[in-house]
Amino acid sequence: MEIFGETLPGFEGVQEAFANAFQDAPFMGAAVSIMIKGEMVVDLWGGSADHESGKSWSTDTASVIFSSTKGLLSILAMTLVGNGQLDLDSRVTRYWPEFGEAGKSNITVRQLLSHQAGLSATREDLKFEDVLDWQRMVHCLERQEPLWQVDGRHSYHALTFGWLVGEVIRRITTMSVGEFFDELVASPLGVTAWIGLPESRLSTVAHLTNSDRRHDLAAARLATLEIGDPDWYGRSLTLGGAFPFTLVSHDGGFNDSRARLSQIPGAGGIASARALATIWSSTVTPTNGLRLLDDELIQRATQMQSEGQQVFSGPPPYLRWGTGFQIDSPPARQYLSPSSFGHDGSGGQVAFADPIEQVGFCFITNWLDVAGDGRADSLIRALRTSLDASRQ
Repeated sequence: MEIFGETLPGFEGVQEAFANAFQDAPFMGAAVSIMIKGEMVVDLWGGSADHESGKSWSTDTASVIFSSTKGLLSILAMTLVGNGQLDLDSRVTRYWPEFGEAGKSNITVRQLLSHQAGLSATREDLKFEDVLDWQRMVHCLERQEPLWQVDGRHSYHALTFGWLVGEVIRRITTMSVGEFFDELVASPLGVTAWIGLPESRLSTVAHLTNSDRRHDLAAARLATLEIGDPDWYGRSLTLGGAFPFTLVSHDGGFNDSRARLSQIPGAGGIASARALATIWSSTVTPTNGLRLLDDELIQRATQMQSEGQQVFSGPPPYLRWGTGFQIDSPPARQYLSPSSFGHDGSGGQVAFADPIEQVGFCFITNWLDVAGDGRADSLIRALRTSLDASRQ
């Protein structure tokens, strides 16, 4: 596999780990970008953006980043906290009055951001066309009673997180999530990242492919379900029929251009690795002239809120969340240090910042594998080794 891009001296181990990630993945395309103290030290790409057409991954290839989009949404929310427009411990109804229907009037913004709101899946069976309609999704969640008593327990809001947090942001800013993200983050930083892709950029986005292991895992889960037993964990991904369990089929799910053009901020963000590394760098150190979050906001946002056994979930190990951000969660997801924060995404995507080392990191791929596949982990370990060596 030919690897393109640039690696500064001292980070050769990261390049080696990136090259090794392509083993046994003949149709994979991927990129890794790492910034330290606002400077790009690793910017690499390789493989196939679309193996059927023969299109190679290039310097400007973007890809669907799945739940790494939640990290971007959390950055937006915390900037509103920082400027006094959003109070985490206020009830959601302060900003979105209609949310209080069906016994939800006491749920707080912090619970919404921490996967504790009891709305991890929809009771209603939805179609693909429904998730393309923002107001349809908002009204569906307004009407719904929580799936469990909201008492501090949590379950991962795989897709609903985006509409829930996004509607709070929309009520405060009077802009769509995609517009606010572009105005606050993407345009000032000059990066190729979107929540709602411009139609003119459709051809620059990688085609997504499920690995055999991912196919097999989905099939095995479906085979174990008992007839009539609601699979609330599975429904958090499918919404009852809007998406396949893997979120992607050959031409469907997040391979469908309609999903890419729509604002689905729980999982539908699209970005290049270089863009995400730049964004996460800007949360911890001035980058391209912008610092998005100050140290006090980061400390508040990364205090653990949800961990351990979920109300509905797959098997352990389990992830941990602060307020919106995914925090260091070994062995499920180990970042650079216990102070790191960010969000991974389905299939292998990982993007995070580390305030101690002033790092912005991103690995994205269109070869979607199962959780714990190890590609991003090997890159993070190599980065940690490089940083340790530089201090000796």
